[in-house]
Amino acid sequence: MKRMWMCYLVGLLSLGGAALSQAQTGATEKAVIALENQWLESQKKNNPDLVAPLLADKVVETSADGKVSTKSQMLATAKTTKYDGADYEDVKVTVFGDTAIATGGFKAKVTDGSGKSTDVHVRWTDTWVKMPSGKWQCVATQASTIK
Repeated sequence: MKRMWMCYLVGLLSLGGAALSQAQTGATEKAVIALENQWLESQKKNNPDLVAPLLADKVVETSADGKVSTKSQMLATAKTTKYDGADYEDVKVTVFGDTAIATGGFKAKVTDGSGKSTDVHVRWTDTWVKMPSGKWQCVATQASTIK
């Protein structure tokens, strides 16, 4: 009888742990979506200072044209780029412990530093890591043009 109760208790603890893990995953998804929305807001407001703290110091960006950039290069480009009508579509977050992968689409009219205006439609993937400080930061971002 005692053994049966122990099995029952272990089963309950396992279910409780799974529920807690699921709740933490839901909270992480919401947190990462909020960070993605802050990134979008920085583009809508043409204010790269809003996105700077979200990027890890060693973040790597691979743009739709294949160019690889550092954080300082990303922010320098953002300062000379103007967005009009920027919006996300189909944003999803998948959590793997202290790592989250966010994917989505991005549409905007973009004017680059030289004054050239283009319509942009890309699918993006951002990799977020929970840092030792407890803060989530993007460590890699990649975009592919949708044709």
